[in-house]
Amino acid sequence: MPSTLFALSTLLGLAAAAIESCPANAPISCQTSGTISNTCCTEVQGQVLQTQFWDSNPATGPAKSWTIHGLWPDNCDGTYEATCDSSRAYTDIGCILLDKGHGDILSYMETYWKDYQGDDESFWEHEWSKHGTCYSTLNPDCYSNYEKEDELVDFLNTTITLFKDLPTYEWLADAGITPSSSKTYTNAQISSALQKQFGATPILSCSSGELNQVEYVFNVRGSVAKGQFIAVNPTGTKGNCPKSGIKYLPKDLSTTPKANEGSCS
Repeated sequence: MPSTLFALSTLLGLAAAAIESCPANAPISCQTSGTISNTCCTEVQGQVLQTQFWDSNPATGPAKSWTIHGLWPDNCDGTYEATCDSSRAYTDIGCILLDKGHGDILSYMETYWKDYQGDDESFWEHEWSKHGTCYSTLNPDCYSNYEKEDELVDFLNTTITLFKDLPTYEWLADAGITPSSSKTYTNAQISSALQKQFGATPILSCSSGELNQVEYVFNVRGSVAKGQFIAVNPTGTKGNCPKSGIKYLPKDLSTTPKANEGSCS
């Protein structure tokens, strides 16, 4: 079985140098009791869920890849806080990335972090505002020489870095589970294939019997920006897919929405 420890050692175009370093023995999230003394090095909402979509119609992203939904903090029990700081509900995220010299991150997001209606920018803004602003380890106070929106860049970068390490399509295909218009799969087949590669059981979600979302659950040692992500079983919701008859439909790329074009002033 592969290691269940995911270290953010190969950040995509980002050194995350501005955020304060955490000690190597920082407490692991969801394994502390009482008040957390250093909320910059241990997440207050301790579990982190890297969540992926499979949109077949309308289709999003490449034919042989899942796409990013988001990176969600969780209170270690399935509950979560949301929209935690309206003063940091940043907009024009694509422009922010370009202004900060992170066109590589933006390019990746434009391919793999897609909105099913074509409004990628609004989708990114929603995910940041609802979930990203709630990470205690990404609070501006956790940074030295902080510049506005540094924590946004770290949030986006961590999300896509984890996504790159969680190739759901490949993991399922390795187990003989591929999109089909006629074949169906059992919950156990899908869960087992992903658990074998990930090291823990992910959450599977379905819509009308169609597999459309996977959530990979982590505890974190250190900051979400550059900590160690430890694969764990979910402690809250367990998903809603049936035991059998799960459809995993091919993407109909003819239904892919045209992305709304933005502009930076």
